[in-house]
Amino acid sequence: MLRRLGLVLIVAILVPMAVAASKDACIVAIDVGHSEKSPGAVSARGVDEYVFNQKFAQSLLQGLHKNGLPGAVLIENQELSLQQRTEAALRLHATLLISIHHDSVQPVYLSTWKVEGKQHRYSDRFSGYSLFYSTKNEHGAESLKLAQNIGTELVKAGFHPTLHHAEMIAGENRELVDRERGIYIFDDLIVLKTAAMPAALLECGLIVNREEEERLSSAGYRKKMVKAVAKGIVKACPAAGEEGKRASPREW
Repeated sequence: MLRRLGLVLIVAILVPMAVAASKDACIVAIDVGHSEKSPGAVSARGVDEYVFNQKFAQSLLQGLHKNGLPGAVLIENQELSLQQRTEAALRLHATLLISIHHDSVQPVYLSTWKVEGKQHRYSDRFSGYSLFYSTKNEHGAESLKLAQNIGTELVKAGFHPTLHHAEMIAGENRELVDRERGIYIFDDLIVLKTAAMPAALLECGLIVNREEEERLSSAGYRKKMVKAVAKGIVKACPAAGEEGKRASPREW
């Protein structure tokens, strides 16, 4: 993995330079949630969320490249703040921004168990993906459409949303605007509200759920989910063209 300051961003800039010159280009910026220094949630077996985010984002990048969006890029700079990530997406001429994360629950729901002699926290109460967008994003309606397209394809592929972020408890109480697709409003999430393009955040699943963690760790399960997410993104791309919107993602 590239770790030096700026290297990942420099690589990302080089990839879409030729594509960005075209008015018809659709450049998808994939934000890899968290970093090694701030790894996010911890799974039921002690694996950092950032590890899951990296694997999914890299697989999604490959999937988008193979399905008509060669300008898709990763934003994964260890030193970038959340707002700097959206600024990087703007410099990359991104058409859409998708931020990749893996989910947890509030402490009230966590229990403890031991894995290989070490104590970890888990909760099997909830499972499933969730999608967020911000109405404070200047492209709020398009952000919702992006989330809807992704959610539609995930449900079609057999995935289900979690509704626990709508629970009226501290740290949650998010407005659930689409129960079927698992879409919430999260107005003040920096990576969503400061983006200069339509943006959505995907929580791929709950890594604190012991069974779901195993599924999310599976390459086959990840491939299936990536295929659905990629299909939703392609359909949401405003410059993908009618042929691209009708096309089904190829196998990869």
